[in-house]
Amino acid sequence: MTERRIIPLAVRAPDAPGRPRGDAAAQPEAAAAPALQSPPPLALYVHYPWCVRKCPYCDFNSHQLRADGDAGATEEVYVDALIADIEAALPQVWGRRIHSVFIGGGTPSLMSAAALDRLLTAIRTLLPLDPLAEITLEANPGTAEAARFRDYRSAGVNRLSIGVQSFDDAHLDRLGRIHDGAEARRAIEMALAQFERVNLDLMYALPQQTVAGALADLDIALAFGTGHLSCYHLTLEPNTPFWHAPPPLPDSDTAADMQDALEARLAASGFGHYETSAFARPGQECRHNLNYWSFGDYLGIGAGAHGKLSSHTGVVREMRHKHPGRYLEGARARDFVQERREVAAAELPFEFMMNAMRLTAGVPRALFAARTGLPLASIEAELVEARRLGLVDIDAERIRPSERGRHFLNDLLTLFLREG
Repeated sequence: MTERRIIPLAVRAPDAPGRPRGDAAAQPEAAAAPALQSPPPLALYVHYPWCVRKCPYCDFNSHQLRADGDAGATEEVYVDALIADIEAALPQVWGRRIHSVFIGGGTPSLMSAAALDRLLTAIRTLLPLDPLAEITLEANPGTAEAARFRDYRSAGVNRLSIGVQSFDDAHLDRLGRIHDGAEARRAIEMALAQFERVNLDLMYALPQQTVAGALADLDIALAFGTGHLSCYHLTLEPNTPFWHAPPPLPDSDTAADMQDALEARLAASGFGHYETSAFARPGQECRHNLNYWSFGDYLGIGAGAHGKLSSHTGVVREMRHKHPGRYLEGARARDFVQERREVAAAELPFEFMMNAMRLTAGVPRALFAARTGLPLASIEAELVEARRLGLVDIDAERIRPSERGRHFLNDLLTLFLREG
């Protein structure tokens, strides 16, 4: 639902928890009832679940298109379902302005320009979309066409995110990608001809990759002059082919060296490391993703899309029916939501910190109460312990992860886990 969400290797699970989850000495006897004064900013996420071929490392909700097409899953039918999904969700977001739109997948660049234009027109018609909203579309270099990119821009997309992963043909082949390095270069050139704001996704710690190889990929990406880069450590996710038959990956020390080298090269090139895996030139940060990390709200539509919505009664999380076929069946009955749950007050500190501590600059102290409805004093014991362990820096204005906290993020987050 955002540029690829793989946490770097150095963000590891703790060898031993900082303290038990139910440590009565470190938390209040009962969590106070949240009381939001006003809802946070609202974004819209749209999921397109199909791709040409499923990559062996991918654990996202994506499904390979069959050669004869998925029954009932035509483009027109799916866009109809997306529009109906928005209509059904209107009572939950009535009157709230949409500040950003992110169309992810899968491979949304498989959509025709006409279908995308119809979807964005419906979004503008049904929702109060900010005239300056950031509208991002994910694209695969193997599905890039100059005419299609031009038409996407005409439809209203103003930011493109391209899943390059690598420029090295051997690495791309091992990753199961459908494009090669030359196609990646052409896709970037076509994108830059139409879009001022372009993100490139790169992966490192790839099978048989060296530090020099990782830096070579980065240098090629930097040469294009785009304003945003996302650099992800390849991880082995359960229920993927790579999990069941792991490829030969660099050892942890080599992977850590890659991470350090990439971060240093990006810093020297004028990129700020503003989020765990995201780097941007000044003013080029992804506003949609910043809303996630600052615990903003988002309406998620489409197969398997997740959403988070806040009101004076608390925070609700939703997930749409995951399988595209089930989602389309549900659309016919106006039954889109597979799971819906209220987030308990005891869970809010962890959920807030899990997002906010991904931001290198952290967040204003006042944001905790504004986004959770709980007083900052309710996590004072945890913050004191985190500072004692050197995992956070706190001043009169902000709470931010320290350098140690960024590298050992799971150790930091464990402190905020509570039993309901």
